[in-house]
Amino acid sequence: MKKPLLAMTLSLLTGVAAQAEEGMWTLDNLPLEALQADYGFSPDAQWLAHAQRSVVRLAGGCSGSFVSPEGLVLTNYHCVMGCVQQLSSAERDILKDGFVAADREQELRCPTYELNRLEQVSDVTARIHQATQDREGDAYTAARQAEIANITAECSASDGADSSNQRCDVVELYHGGRYHLYRYQRFQDVRLSFVPESAMGLFGGDPDNFNFPRYSFDMALLRAWQDGKPVASPQHFRINPAGAEEGGLTMILGHPGSTQRLLTVAQLEAARDHALVARLLYLSELRGLLNHYASGGEEQVRHSQAELMGVENTIKVMRGMHRALADPAVFELKRAQEQVLKDHVAADPQRQAQYAGAWEAIADAETAYRDIAAEHGMLELGLGLYSPYFRHARTLVRAAAERDKADDQRLPEFNEATLPRVVQGLESTAPIYPEYEKVKLAWSLTKLREELGADAPIVRQILGRQSPQAAAAAWIDATTLADPQARMALWEGGAEAIAASEDPFIVLARNIDPAARAVRSRYQDQIESVLERNAQRIAQARFDLHGTSIYPDATFSLRLSYGSVKGWTERGSQITPFTTTAGLYERATGQDPWALPPSWLAAQERLDPDTRFNFVSSNDIIGGNSGSPVINAQAEVIGLVFDGNIHALGGAYWYDAELNRGVSVHPAIMLEALDKVYDAGHLLRELR
Repeated sequence: MKKPLLAMTLSLLTGVAAQAEEGMWTLDNLPLEALQADYGFSPDAQWLAHAQRSVVRLAGGCSGSFVSPEGLVLTNYHCVMGCVQQLSSAERDILKDGFVAADREQELRCPTYELNRLEQVSDVTARIHQATQDREGDAYTAARQAEIANITAECSASDGADSSNQRCDVVELYHGGRYHLYRYQRFQDVRLSFVPESAMGLFGGDPDNFNFPRYSFDMALLRAWQDGKPVASPQHFRINPAGAEEGGLTMILGHPGSTQRLLTVAQLEAARDHALVARLLYLSELRGLLNHYASGGEEQVRHSQAELMGVENTIKVMRGMHRALADPAVFELKRAQEQVLKDHVAADPQRQAQYAGAWEAIADAETAYRDIAAEHGMLELGLGLYSPYFRHARTLVRAAAERDKADDQRLPEFNEATLPRVVQGLESTAPIYPEYEKVKLAWSLTKLREELGADAPIVRQILGRQSPQAAAAAWIDATTLADPQARMALWEGGAEAIAASEDPFIVLARNIDPAARAVRSRYQDQIESVLERNAQRIAQARFDLHGTSIYPDATFSLRLSYGSVKGWTERGSQITPFTTTAGLYERATGQDPWALPPSWLAAQERLDPDTRFNFVSSNDIIGGNSGSPVINAQAEVIGLVFDGNIHALGGAYWYDAELNRGVSVHPAIMLEALDKVYDAGHLLRELR
C-alpha cells in the first residue's frame, strides 16, 4: 500500500490533483483530455445530454437507468428490497419467490419509492456566498438555509410547473466552494416489473459481500408511471449483451452518496477516534438484535431481512472506512495534502487574511461536538427512539409547527419543495409490524438511557417509571400511526389536530420536541455552521491553487467515473475480472447463503455455462452507485454496478488504482436469465 500512497503524494506535490481513473466527476467538468488520452474517447454535448436524461436517482439512496422508451428502469435487487418487503405477505412472499409482471397492468406499485431524473443544472454559488458573507454561527446557518429555501421555491414555481412533479435541490460541491441547483423530474408512481428471488438477488449474502469472485444476480426492473400510464423515456440506454473485454473502457454514471476525501486531518481524526467507533458499536448491537429476532421463524425473517441486510452492509462499509483511517500511510497522505494547501495560504499575506485559521476552527468544532454527540444522536437523530411510529409522529408534530411559517424560515425538511416527498411517506401503505417494532424500540430506549443516564431529565420525561420494554409495548399497542389514513388526518388537521391528539407517539414527539430542537440548534449554530463556514474558506483556497482540476466529494448527485475491466493482485495471486454461470453452480452448496432457488436449479441445463456472470472494473465508486449502469462509448449498458471489492471500502477517503474495484452484473446473464429462468420474454423484447 505504501507505494501507491507515495505516488499519490508526489503527484499532489507537483500539482497533479488525481490519479488516472480516480474521481467521481460532474458532467460539466469531466477530465476530457485524460479520458481521450487513456481510451480515445471524448463525449460531446449531445452524448452527455442523452446520458444525463437516461439515468435516474432512487430517492432512497441508489441509482438506476432507463432501458426502454416506455419507462422501464434497470437497478439492483438490493435497491428495491424495501419495496419487495413492503409488498410481501405470508400469503404472497415476493421476497422469497421473486416476481415477474405478466403485463404492465400487473406491475405492483412501490409505496414509498421515488425516481428523479436530472433535467437542468445551474450555478447559484454567488447567491449563497453573498447571503452568508461576513456571517458566523446562527446568523450564517439562518442566512444559508433561507437563501437555499428561496432558490428551491423559485425553481419549483418556475414556468408555472407543478411542484409535485419536479424536485429542486441545492447541491453543495467542494464543501461550499460551489453550490449548484439541480432540477429533477420527479416520478412518484414507481412500479415493480421484475425481481428475482432473494436467494439470487443476495446470493452469497454477507460472507461474499465486498468480495470477489461473485455470483450475485443483483438486478431488478422498475417502471416509472405518470398520469396512469408508463412514462415516455426516449432517452434511454440499450443493453449490449457482449459487455466489455478485459482492458475495455467502462464508464459508470450514477449518484454516489458521500465521500470525505476533502476533509481536514482534524475531521478525519474525529471520524477515526470517535464517530465511526460509536456508530459501529451501535450497529453491531442492532445486528445482534435483528439476528435474534429473525431466528424466530419465516415471518420474522420476512419482517427483518431487508433491514438486517442494510445493517450488515453498513457495518462492513464502516469497518473498511475505519481500517483505512487506522492505516498510518493514509494519514501520511492526508497530512501531505493538507500541508501543501497550508503552505500555499502561508505564502501570500492576502490569502493568509482570507483563509488562515480555518483548519484550527474546524478542529475546535470537532472537539466541541463530543460534548453534545450523545444527546444529538439519541434525540435529534432518533437513535434512541428507533421506530417508524416515532418518525411519523415527529414528522407530523414538526410539520404542524413549520408549515405556518414563511418558507425561508422553516426547517429545511419542510420547505415547500420537499413536501411532496414528506406526504408520500405519510400516505405510504407499507406495513408496519408491531411485534418487530416493539423489539427494536425497546432496545433503542435502553440505548437512550445508557447514553444519557437514567437520571437525565429527558430520560425521565420519556420513560417515567416504565422500563423500556413496557414503554415500547404500551405505546405501540395504543397508537394508530400504522394507519396511513390516521396519519393523513393529523397532517390535514394541522396544529389543532396535533395539539388535541392523545396518540402516545404524538404526545411523546410533542413533549420532547423542545429538547430535541434545542440540541439541534446548538449543533447547527456551534458545530455545523463552523464546519461549513471554514470548509468553504478552505475550498476557496483549494480553488485558488488547483481550480477545477480536482473533483468534488460525492453528494448523491450525478457523477461519471471511468475505468476499464481489470482484475488485481491479491496476496500474490491474480484475480481474473470475470466469473461465469458454471462457477455459480460450483459455488452453490444448497445451504444459505449459497442455496439456489428452484428456478435456477431447474434451468441449469438450459443455461450456457460460459455465460459471463459478474465482473470487476477499476471505476471509482462508492455507496449510492448501486444500480448505476456501466456504459461504453456508444452509451450502451455493459454492466450493472452492485458492489465494490474489499479494498474499495476505504474509498470514502482515497482511491487506490491498483486495488479498488467496482463489481457489476454482466448484461449477458441478465438477458439470458430473463429468457431461460424467468420466462420473461415480454420484458426481454422490450429491453432489446
